[in-house]
Amino acid sequence: MTAPGDVPPEFLDRLRPICRGLPESYEEPAWVGVRWRIRKRTFAHVLTVDPGHQMAYARAVAADEPTCVLTFRSPVDEVHALVAGGHPFYKPGWGADVLGMVLDDGVDWAEVGELLTESYCLLAPKKLAAQVPGPAGGGGG
Repeated sequence: MTAPGDVPPEFLDRLRPICRGLPESYEEPAWVGVRWRIRKRTFAHVLTVDPGHQMAYARAVAADEPTCVLTFRSPVDEVHALVAGGHPFYKPGWGADVLGMVLDDGVDWAEVGELLTESYCLLAPKKLAAQVPGPAGGGGG
């Protein structure tokens, strides 16, 4: 890692196929870290939290050392349920439907794929969301 917010390459290698595989999604540098968007809406944002720089994130995660986090959208009832389960989920201090997840060695990448697909479908135009296979998008598959 070379700058504040840099994400370990192995995490980007796992996130990119999930996010780029969704209709019309694209990746771009965020104010810190990397984000994936549909049109002008961010459905996933990953960064490494440095408690000395991204203090709001560090407080939310209760991190006292650099920690890689992923934020995305989720139905409010699901946010509450996942946060109640504890690590790796946490509630950032903004947006009722924003959920945070610590990325570490114990990441369930299948779950990440499902959560990011759901986040995309919440923000994408209905026509694009319908193209996504499975329950999140409602498309066939």
